[in-house]
Amino acid sequence: MSCYLRHLDPVLKQAGIKVDADNRKQVDQAIHRVVGVHYKDCPPTWKEVKRMIAEDEGAFVQRLKEEMAKA
Repeated sequence: MSCYLRHLDPVLKQAGIKVDADNRKQVDQAIHRVVGVHYKDCPPTWKEVKRMIAEDEGAFVQRLKEEMAKA
């Protein structure tokens, strides 16, 4: 499972997402979809997450909310 989720706690809180044992995989998969990287390919995912947050954190939060709503 992705080790970067703990670093995203402030962003996840903005999105209204609380990560727990039951939804951790679902959240991780949603993040991978947001950044357009195949699931379980974590280093490129984390790199893209950091880039997207630096570019427009609000847009990242919104896209993550939308992906989580689909699940």
